[in-house]
Amino acid sequence: MFQRSKGWIPGLLSKPKNPHSLEHLKYLHSLLCKNQTVTEANRSLLVETLRSISEILIWGDQNDSSVFDFFLEKNMLSFFLRYLQQKSGRFICVQLLQTLNILFENIRNETSLYYLLSNNHINSIIVHKFDFSDEEVMAYYISFLKTLSFKLNRHTIHFFYNEHTNDFALYTEAIKFFNHSEAMVRIAVRTITLNVYRVDDKAMLRYIRNRTAAPYFSNLVWFIGNHILDLDMCVRNDADHQSRDRLADLVAEHLDHLHYLNDILCLNIDALNDVLTDQILNRLLIPLYVYSLTMRKRAADRLGDRKHVSSVVSLFLLSQVFLIISYAPLVRQLAEIIFQGEISLSRKEASPEMRVREFVPPAETLEKTLESNRGRQDAADDNGTLIHAGNSVFYARTESLTSGRGTGDVAPDSELPQSPSSEVFSGGEDMSSPNQNSTDEEKLLSTLGRSHRMDMPGPTSAEQGPATFSLDNRPYLEAVFNALECTENDYEALFALCLLYAMGHNEEGIHQELMDSVLMPTERCETKDHYNVLLVERLIRIINLACQHGSKVRLSTLELTIRLLKLLVYKEDQSFLQDRHLACIENARECSTQLLRNFYKSEEIFLDMFEDEYTQMINRPLNVEYLTMDASILLPPTGTPLTGIDFNKRLPCGEVERSRRVGYT
Repeated sequence: MFQRSKGWIPGLLSKPKNPHSLEHLKYLHSLLCKNQTVTEANRSLLVETLRSISEILIWGDQNDSSVFDFFLEKNMLSFFLRYLQQKSGRFICVQLLQTLNILFENIRNETSLYYLLSNNHINSIIVHKFDFSDEEVMAYYISFLKTLSFKLNRHTIHFFYNEHTNDFALYTEAIKFFNHSEAMVRIAVRTITLNVYRVDDKAMLRYIRNRTAAPYFSNLVWFIGNHILDLDMCVRNDADHQSRDRLADLVAEHLDHLHYLNDILCLNIDALNDVLTDQILNRLLIPLYVYSLTMRKRAADRLGDRKHVSSVVSLFLLSQVFLIISYAPLVRQLAEIIFQGEISLSRKEASPEMRVREFVPPAETLEKTLESNRGRQDAADDNGTLIHAGNSVFYARTESLTSGRGTGDVAPDSELPQSPSSEVFSGGEDMSSPNQNSTDEEKLLSTLGRSHRMDMPGPTSAEQGPATFSLDNRPYLEAVFNALECTENDYEALFALCLLYAMGHNEEGIHQELMDSVLMPTERCETKDHYNVLLVERLIRIINLACQHGSKVRLSTLELTIRLLKLLVYKEDQSFLQDRHLACIENARECSTQLLRNFYKSEEIFLDMFEDEYTQMINRPLNVEYLTMDASILLPPTGTPLTGIDFNKRLPCGEVERSRRVGYT
């Protein structure tokens, strides 16, 4: 009659039959009280107890508020922290992180969420030194941080960011894994940072800008740059198409980086965008992407230790930049550098103001910088000044201008984003430039938002002369134009076309006045009386080469050439081509028609192939965005279908494919 139930332990409440009840939570609490030290004997019991707690708390959030009242009253989160501090092994750590992740992911009631966050135990768990060499612990930890980041808003941010102690553990602990070897972890870090930046809290954003923006972005840019060097090395060493999977992963990762940077810039947080634009331009895009366009002309630099990539990779990456990033101040400055930049300014003998544009590692690692900045108080809000870099205006703290740049502080005047107009016109005082005597009106129109040269085209008739445009003192644009030569193959030409197409279609970032400075009209132009003759003649030459027998010009290159040519000289069913250029186009069509007749006589199924190619061309026009996502085009053109490369991205193999190509042309 008085027999004790099976499993009864002295001092414990009896286990309720209903697992979803306040009584069951009380029973679980009694288990935690009796097992405050983790041992081999009670480890399994505690793992199951922690799992059950998350389950009942989620039920209580939706059905019974007294459950959370009891959880808070008994301060049950303190048990979680106590178990972690005992270093009780991976099983308890994994279950705790899993329990917390499930709990925060499913909590819907704001009051319940505030209860969980109110006693600062969550921040203590965030900064706990887990064994991140354990992949499962790492996965659950970063997932936990990501789940917390989705709960951030103007109210909950104060549970994580402590303005008095100047500490933001959720953010600083997350960004330490920005360069983790696992892609899943890196993606989670990007998500966390974007969720943090979206919270409209001035004090928190000021802390991020003053204490973490420069070190995080500089280390991120250095990581992206080294990733690019790996990509370039893969391209150089894989002429036989043996590492296409590896190359595809590297290209996909670069696309992810660009989308992430663009997402940050599109949040329009001026303080962050100033720092990020500085780092992207002066530490990555200009020194590693743009300067690589002319490496063949700079043997002296190539012998030094300056990092660079091949011109093919440079053109390919710049195309992706202009297709993805839409933040106007950044893409305008980058476009100005390509259109107007002086090659002497990229050499090491340039003035100190220009030498900031180098791809160099940060002064110290991100983790070390964050540790040194922990708890440091920001200077007063008015301890800053507006400074001018080129034609751009930025806010910088006064101490950073006088005491030198620290990794966690804002760059001094010489290291802030330089406007390309300053690179073209003046740069440093010790540099001699034929354009130094620019007028005040020219300098005013060269501001960050509306920068462009005042060398607008002179003639107003369609029969313009080549003198209206020159490649003199435009080394990067000259390199792009030279890449359009298809004497041997169209390897570089395809990427040069992609770059010009991307710049012409970046309407949000590049204004039409800048395009007009190099005589490149776009769809935004009301008329196209003036176009770049040098560029059009190179495009026509590609078309002529594509229409010859045994041509090494791929179909994607031909289609993109025609599309770019129409962008320059065609509008609303009206052609602005000069007569001599139109005659060259007609001649190319005659050559193509003659080749077509030869195959029409020799191939019995030619009409069926011609119809198929025409249908495919109409239904599946070339998508330049998708084209620049394809890593296979980074490898030298091949003619074998065994590589799996699409027909329009490789050379034809055999008479049947040659006939298909002629029909497409």
